[in-house]
Amino acid sequence: MTAATAQLTAASAQRHLLLNMTANGSLGPEGEDLLVVRRGEGPYVEDADGRRYIDGLSGLYCCQLGYSYGPEFAEAAEKQLRELCYSPLWTGSAHPTAIELAERLSRIAPVDIEHTFFSGGGAEAVETAWKIARRYHALNGEPGRTKAIARRGAYHGLTIGALSLTDDPGLTDPYGPPAIDTRFVSNTSRFGLAPEFADDTAFTAHLLAELEAEILAEGPETIAMLIAEPVQNRGGCITPPKGYWQGLRALADRYGFLLVADEVITAFGRVGEWFGGDLYGARPDMVTVAKGITAGYAPMGATLVSTKATEVINRPGAVLNHGYTFAGHPLSAAIALRNLEIMERDRILDNVRGLQDDLAQRMAALTDLPIVGDVRGTGFFYSCELVGDLDCGGFSDRARADLIVDLIPRRLREAGLLARVYNRSAPLVQIAPPLISDRALLDRIAAIVAGTLAEASARI
Repeated sequence: MTAATAQLTAASAQRHLLLNMTANGSLGPEGEDLLVVRRGEGPYVEDADGRRYIDGLSGLYCCQLGYSYGPEFAEAAEKQLRELCYSPLWTGSAHPTAIELAERLSRIAPVDIEHTFFSGGGAEAVETAWKIARRYHALNGEPGRTKAIARRGAYHGLTIGALSLTDDPGLTDPYGPPAIDTRFVSNTSRFGLAPEFADDTAFTAHLLAELEAEILAEGPETIAMLIAEPVQNRGGCITPPKGYWQGLRALADRYGFLLVADEVITAFGRVGEWFGGDLYGARPDMVTVAKGITAGYAPMGATLVSTKATEVINRPGAVLNHGYTFAGHPLSAAIALRNLEIMERDRILDNVRGLQDDLAQRMAALTDLPIVGDVRGTGFFYSCELVGDLDCGGFSDRARADLIVDLIPRRLREAGLLARVYNRSAPLVQIAPPLISDRALLDRIAAIVAGTLAEASARI
């Protein structure tokens, strides 16, 4: 693509395309540049001007396999399209590819998870979990269970129901009262907390005591479900202390609500396991997935459901009044099956397990930089929480504009790395590289982040 063609493409996008989570009016010749990604190869993408970048965020946590498996996925897609292009999972109808995928997922899913409800993406998977929880309790004679519990700072999607599970007023206030009555409890970040919480036992006990107090204050008979990510993405790759997920399970059993693990990001190898909860002994009643289920080669989401729940919602005569036109689409299902096949054949999880300690060491070394307050994460999923020029560790408006808005994202991209730079109350730099990355590439990513943050540190 020539420079002139690239400019025309960007101009057309600015005239006709509304981007997600973007101040679209700020784009254009007099405003921010638009990155137009035109092709990918291995762990790299190339923009419309021909510049090559390491995709340090796997698209948006989707492209677990990078960008070179296209021919294999094209083969699977062609075979499926020659047989059947579409058939709904609706009113007693199904198709073989969705059935095969549901069976395949049950073999790798957490214990007691046997059923799958397909959707188009992560937010729809979360909405599905909520509806199943409500249906489950209503059929059990507890229709008063109408509240959810989520964690502060977490994000579970932008549909109006999923958005209710987020406590960010910048996202929620423009759309009025939430659709789901949600209570929020602390997440598992220890950064800035008292020293005694460095001990897992003490921290877990503190978190679970807070949660139980909230349950009792609201009334256990009003709580339908609790939703949490095994490693919380928003807020910076926040891992849980030992015993936390076992404690969540115990409270769910004691007070009768359903426990949902949101694994839209952490499933399918991101942290070295099929499901992130496997690292922490999680035993959820439902698991929401998307993104990595197809490695970004097609849209798909799913809610994996335990036998505990399906024994109730599948009672004779009970109807689950919920669905999506393109749920379990044959093409997406075929691509998801091929993805799972490739991940097993090419030992993708083993690659993450074999290199995660090296990456952890490289990332931990960043805490030597004055601007890095904390490094968190596991697997191929890490973030640096940044501290600034104010006594409290925050950033003045000028420092935030100079460093978080301008210098850090610009320098990362100039060095050939696409990463995520958060400009919110807790500024972060986050990486989530493709799971095919080798040691040399991971070292290169860490070196670029280190060099960028060293320059930013020198300017504070």
